[in-house]
Amino acid sequence: MSAATLDAFVLARLCDGIADDGYAVVHNFLPAPVVAALALEARRRDAAGEFCAARVDRGARRSQRSDIRGDRILWLDERSPASAEVPLWQAIEALRAALNQTLYLGLFSFEGHYALYPPGTSYGRHRDQFSDDDARRLSCVWYLNDGWLPEHGGALRLYVADGDVHELLPLGGTLACFLADRFEHEVLSASRERLAVTGGFRRRE
Repeated sequence: MSAATLDAFVLARLCDGIADDGYAVVHNFLPAPVVAALALEARRRDAAGEFCAARVDRGARRSQRSDIRGDRILWLDERSPASAEVPLWQAIEALRAALNQTLYLGLFSFEGHYALYPPGTSYGRHRDQFSDDDARRLSCVWYLNDGWLPEHGGALRLYVADGDVHELLPLGGTLACFLADRFEHEVLSASRERLAVTGGFRRRE
């Protein structure tokens, strides 16, 4: 898959969702072979001990809090991606270009990581943009889970306008995007392992 193969209609629909509602969800954004390759790469590197427990907050307050956040993570490196990650970076660039051209967001770079949640773990309600750092503009999650069923749980719960809640199951290939400064959200616990690539687009500070 190359950036050119991303459907212009899909990108336009995603941009419209961000413009109208501040968030958008696209199922099958990544094709199944790409999802499977990414999941295999993530689990191979987790088995090799490359993942570490995620932390919360920043600076001197940064700490590991398993009662708040239970995933293990591994940061992606755009400069030396694994072969399985190349299509993902191509999709990220196509998405960045479309968002900038359509919504003038000034997105400059993307930073992201694999996030692996063991069964029973979660991530409490939070907002992705820090109060003292507004460089992160748009949060994105690509799900890498095969054969996910509603009874497995593990939904992304997004707190939208007027107290409404939108819940999204982590189906493989699905992309969820939302404005980082606007929406609180949480990751609910699941009965099976839950895997994703998650991160955000940043503008120049």
